[in-house]
Amino acid sequence: MGKGKATQEQVGGVHYKECKIQPTEYIMANKLNFCEGNVIKYVTRHRVKGEGLNDLLKARHYIDLCIELEYGGENV
Repeated sequence: MGKGKATQEQVGGVHYKECKIQPTEYIMANKLNFCEGNVIKYVTRHRVKGEGLNDLLKARHYIDLCIELEYGGENV
């Protein structure tokens, strides 16, 4: 703690290190909710973290949650 800015560190891997804009900074700056933020996170890392398809399936799950929670999931 106290080593530097939290936005300059990543705990648990390096899968966001190559990003020009860190997903968390983008999410916060655009005031995205939890589900929307997770979509950004999983789509951003699916090629580099090693979970590929699983990350895209997680992103799709969060999109489905957004649709259900914000629009009632009807007619979709």
